[in-house]
Order: sequence, then structure tokens, then C-alpha cells
Amino acid sequence: EVSTEIIDQAVAQGVPFAREYGGLLANRSFGGVQVSRTFYARGQTGQQLLLGAYQSLSRQIAKGQVKMYNRHEMLDLVKIDGKARGIITRNLLTGELERHAAHCVVLATGGYGNVFYLSTNAMGCNVSAGWRAVKKGALMANPCYTQIHPTCIPVSGEYQSKLTLMSESLRNDGRVWVPKSLEDAEAIKTGKKTGLDIAEEDRDYYLERRYPAFGNLVPRDVASRAAKVATDEGKGVVKTGLGVFLDFAAAIERYGKEEAFSGGISNPSKEKITELGEAVIKQKYGNLFQMYEKITGENPYKQPMKIFPAVHYTMGGIWVDYNLQTNVPGLFALGEANFSDHGANRLGASALMQGLADGYFVIPYTIGQFLADEIRTPQISTDGPEFEAAEKETRGRLEKLMNIKGNNSVESYHRKLGKIMWEYCGMSRNAEGLKKGRQLIRELKEDFYKDVFIPGEIDEFNPELEKATRVADFIELGELMMVDALDRNESCGGHFREEYRSPEGEAQRNDEDYTYVSAWEWDDNQPVLHKEDLKFENVELKTRSYK
Repeated sequence: EVSTEIIDQAVAQGVPFAREYGGLLANRSFGGVQVSRTFYARGQTGQQLLLGAYQSLSRQIAKGQVKMYNRHEMLDLVKIDGKARGIITRNLLTGELERHAAHCVVLATGGYGNVFYLSTNAMGCNVSAGWRAVKKGALMANPCYTQIHPTCIPVSGEYQSKLTLMSESLRNDGRVWVPKSLEDAEAIKTGKKTGLDIAEEDRDYYLERRYPAFGNLVPRDVASRAAKVATDEGKGVVKTGLGVFLDFAAAIERYGKEEAFSGGISNPSKEKITELGEAVIKQKYGNLFQMYEKITGENPYKQPMKIFPAVHYTMGGIWVDYNLQTNVPGLFALGEANFSDHGANRLGASALMQGLADGYFVIPYTIGQFLADEIRTPQISTDGPEFEAAEKETRGRLEKLMNIKGNNSVESYHRKLGKIMWEYCGMSRNAEGLKKGRQLIRELKEDFYKDVFIPGEIDEFNPELEKATRVADFIELGELMMVDALDRNESCGGHFREEYRSPEGEAQRNDEDYTYVSAWEWDDNQPVLHKEDLKFENVELKTRSYK
């Protein structure tokens, strides 16, 4: 409903949306649709929207309308008489704990994809603000709904701590394939062959084969699972076996011929066609191709790109109502921090739209409904017993971590947690694996609180202590994700249970028993499930086919 207003808002902030020759906004296709429905800014729409928002925020800071607390992290939520009235933060430069009071609290702290350790998220992304709210009574909804993005640069080794996303826009022109034969796949893995050595008839364009109606533009969850199927068969094209090709040769040839024809070049040579085609691809995706080459050392204009799915977005999050208020009065959650818009799946660009809609066009109107009832509430003081207790509890938690003085780094526990999550709660899950995964996380948690080592002091700049608090929260969240995935005996969107699939291997939903939001109340022994039934009045609930 507010998509056009969002674009007007972003353009006013300086976001350079792509436009047609006549000045109208340009569209392109994205995964999951067969029409061009997505407005974009080259291959970096999200980054440009972020820069526009940052510029506007900086302007308000300069005008004195907003006070910015850089390098602070929220470590607890403060409730007074059941309402959210403030937060406890830690100054990351000095280590000092600080109290901040307000009539309400708004969390816009992003998603929790880094629970998997390796993800496309920034290294600092974490769940701690949201998880502190959960520990104070907020419900966590659909935590097992995780989006695995199909076009990321593959993992290259154990030393890696971050993955890089390649825009989904690349699947407009790139064709995904693996070798048909295991011999060719093995030769590519060992460096004896490259993708260029595989003849056209020996390539399996598996998305085009399995999903002829959508081809390479199937939704992200479908494309990611198909890549897993191909690599599980031993047809991966990188040393680890976890990678497939994204090939632009056909697009370069097609665009080259079009450019030659429109330029009046008759009988162009193959070299000229390639030159013209590469120029078109460079105009459309040049920044992405440059980034890929810098990271991998391979020229994607000449060699097929290598890609593999990676954790990218979390559809789950803090439960909110239509006003974006959680079940804790006065606590609001916006954007990826909440669960609200996407269900079990998310199509490209819709997360950007949700975040902008929540921030610019929903919360400015709905938060007033809460504040209107607080008109007689005086300014909240940070000297009250609730703030005193919250700060004391926070310091106790930090001291507990510092006093363990074990032998293992925080990073090692995060890496172990990520491997457990990816193995048992990743692209595909099953009951046995989820039960085992939960047990492994409980054992990891016990070991973490016995043997983690955090150097430095509590009241100083201490990035290891920062990481420790985040990993402690990730461990508990990871257990809840296992519980949620085990409870949902169906396959839907980003949640794929191996026991529930069609004869063709596709996700099999159970609308009769599971048409509800799973909102979890945390308990150290057994989280409590609250079901919010989903009612579909304006659209018919049915399973889509991408065949």
C-alpha cells in the first residue's frame, strides 16, 4: 500500500533508482515472479537505500533533533509496572554501563543470521537486544524461518568468518549449472578442468530442467535446495564440493548480437559479439563482477561464477501486532527485528520495503496511540529501583563471564555453534537431527560457561567481552530455533523438513494443522508455545508450483 510513497521518500533522500530513457523508473525481474516487478538501484539497492537513510539521520543529528550514541550496545530492557520504560547499555569504548529512560522503547536491531556464524550479515549483527527483550517476556515468533540466499560466494576454508552476497539480480542473466558427470565435477574440483572445458551437452542446467516455467528465477529457498541436491550428488565445482556455476556466456552472446544488430554491424565476428555483450553486462552488473573478481581472483566475464547458498535473512523475529508493538506494552520492534510481514519465505526486495514501511509509514502513526495514553506520565527517572536492579543484573552477567577464565576463545564457541546450526537446522532439517542438534547446543552451552576465556577487564574497551555476551545469547536462540523447527511438522518456505516432501522432492505444507504463527515464550527448560491462527480473507491459501 505504501510502496510508491517509499520510493518517493527514498528519492527525496537522494537514492539513485534506475530509470528508463524517458525518466520513468525502471523495473527488472527478481526470484519468484514471472514479471518485472522490482525497482532497483543497479546491483546495490539495499546499500543505496541505507546511504540515503544514513544521510537523512545525519542531517537530523546535525540539527540537534536526534542524539546519537555511537558504540553503545543494549544489554537489557527495563520494565516498570509491566511497561517497557528504558534500556541498559554498555559503552563499548569505556566499558561503562549506562541507563536510558523513555516512555517507550523501539527496537530496530536487525536479524539474527549470525547464529550460523557464517552468513552474509555484517560481523557485528547480533540478536542480543531482541533476546534481552525475550528474556523480559517478549515472544519470539517463527524463529526457525531462515532464508538461505542462493547466490553467495562459496566458503573457501575453515579460517573464514564472513560470506559475501552476490545480488539476486545476477539470476536475471546468469544460468545455474553443474556438470552432468561425476568425473567432470571431480576434474573441476581438482583443477584439471574449468567450466569452459565442459561441453554444452554435458552441463545440467538443473533449475531450467526442474522448473521450466520459472527457470533460474525460482524463489530463493527453491534455488538453494536445488543447489544442495546437486552438490549432495557429488557434482559441486569447488574444492569443498559446495559450489555450482552461474554462467553469463549465453547472456553475453545474446546482448552482443542485439547490440551489433542495433548498431548496424553486419556479420560481426565472435570476438566483436563478445566485446559488445560484455559491455552490456558491465553496465548492468559491473560493480558485482568487480567485487567477485577481487574476492576470488577469477574473471567472471571469461569464467563462470561459482556460487553457493548462504544464510542471509531471518523471517522470524520478535512477535508484534499490527501497530508493531510486542506483547510487552511500550516495546515496539521494527524491520528484520520483528516477524511481521514475510511468513516462511521472503522474496527479493520485500525486506527493504518492510523496513522502510515500518520506519517511515507505520510506527510514526501507531506509536502515538500508545503515547496518547501516557500523556499524564511524568518523565521517567533512571534512579528508580527497576533501573538499579536491571543494571545490577547486567553487571552480574558480565562478571560471571569474565570470571570463568577458561581455555577456549569466544570465537571457537561461535564457530562450533554455527556448524551445529548449519548441519541440523540449515537448508534441510529432520526430527532426529533437530533433537541431536538441541542436545549438542545444550552441551555447548554448558562447556561455554565452564571453559570460555575472555581476556582484558570488564570496565574497559573489550571486544572479546562484547562477543561473549552475543554468543551467549546466540546459543540460547539456537536452541529455540531447534525447538521451533522440531515442532513444525511440515515443509514451508525457508523451513524444509525432509520427512515432509512431495514425490518430486518439493516442500509439502500442512495447512490443516500448521496455519499459525509460532510465538515462543522462553523458558530455560522447555519454551512455551503460543499459537496465533492465520486467517486468509482476501487471498486463497494454496501451494504455488514453479514447474
